[in-house]
Order: sequence, then structure tokens, then C-alpha cells
Amino acid sequence: MDFPKTEELFDLRHTLAADILTSFRYPWECLPQLKSFILSLGARLGEDYYSPAEGVFISRSAKVAKSALIMAPCVIGAGSEIRHGAFIRGGAIVGDGCVVGNSTELKNCILSDGVQAPHYNYIGDSVLGYRAHLGAGAILSNLKADKTEVLISFDGGMIATGLRKLGAMVGDRAEIGCNSVLNPGTVIGRDTTVYPLCMARGVIPPSVILKHPGAYVKKSKGKS
Repeated sequence: MDFPKTEELFDLRHTLAADILTSFRYPWECLPQLKSFILSLGARLGEDYYSPAEGVFISRSAKVAKSALIMAPCVIGAGSEIRHGAFIRGGAIVGDGCVVGNSTELKNCILSDGVQAPHYNYIGDSVLGYRAHLGAGAILSNLKADKTEVLISFDGGMIATGLRKLGAMVGDRAEIGCNSVLNPGTVIGRDTTVYPLCMARGVIPPSVILKHPGAYVKKSKGKS
């Protein structure tokens, strides 16, 4: 298996970040430039968006709870729902039809269209694909305990990312179970399911079920 490239994880027809993601071989490479990209994106979104604060761009069809805290720069797409107590710390693109729920925290991340992070989730320095779903309490950890560069385990070796903070790359339609933890630099393939209470690291192939660290089975054909 080759290391998955950006287009092998994400259908870029379903993200507001297509222009920046297509510029890089691997999706995490866009993260240092994400804040400046958001500001340029927001400037060209048009009248379907409004700005309640400088650098914040929200679709007029989105629903944002009064108790949500949204910091710049940030874009929230059409039909998305930002629920009570959500905390968006800035540097976030929330696509169309997403759910960011109670006590969910976003920081320097991309949520493609249809992503659901509805309950007690942390998403830091990460990219989530089309219709990816996080169960309650799922955490995308972005900082190693020793605070050194994040290296991604792959085929018995390591790929250097050049980043000290890096969360997870979660492919289209992936399902991340309740109270699971994706360690810094985890890559989850398309249509893969991570069991609840599971710890994941490295590269997990597409269309598998990860039952516990290092143990996964291929999904039956047609099963998602």
C-alpha cells in the first residue's frame, strides 16, 4: 500500500477548502497556511455569507447557537449547525451541512461537507473528509507528550511532517467510535470504522474495521 495522498482520502468536490488542498501532495501540508487561506476565501464568498466579526464568515442558512464561541478566522458553510457550547478557536473551515455540537472544540482544521462532530469532540490541526462522523467523546489529539515533531508511522518506517502540532487526517465517510482517541499524525482511510474506546495511530487502510490498536479486518463488500 502506498502512502495515501490528498485525493485518495478526500473527494474535493465536497469541501470549501478544495483550492488549498489541491496544492499539496499530503493534506497536512496545507495547515500552516490555513488561516491566510480562510481570510482570502471569506473575501470572495459573496452575499450568501455575513460577518458577525472581522474574519468570521457565516452562511445565512447556517444555524449558530447564541452560546457558541466563534473566533477568527473561520468560515461556516451553508446549512451547518453550530450547537450550544461549541468552541471554534479560529483557523477553521466548516463545510456545508456540518454539525458542530455541545462542547466540541475546533482549532486549525478543515471539516468537509456533511461532517458530524456533535458531542464532546476535540478536532485540532486536522482534516476531515466528506460525511466523516465522530462519536461522542472522540478526540483527535494534536500534540505529543514530549512536544516534538509529529512523525507518521507507515510500513515499518516514519514519515516526517515538519509539524509539532498535527491531529488526524480522516477520510471520507469514516466512522470514529465513541471515546476513541486518534493519536497525533493518524491517517484514517475512506469508509473505515474505528471501534469505540479504541486508540489509533499511524495509517489505517480504507474500508476496514479497526477493533483495537493494530488489529483490523476488511469490511464486507458493500458494507459501510
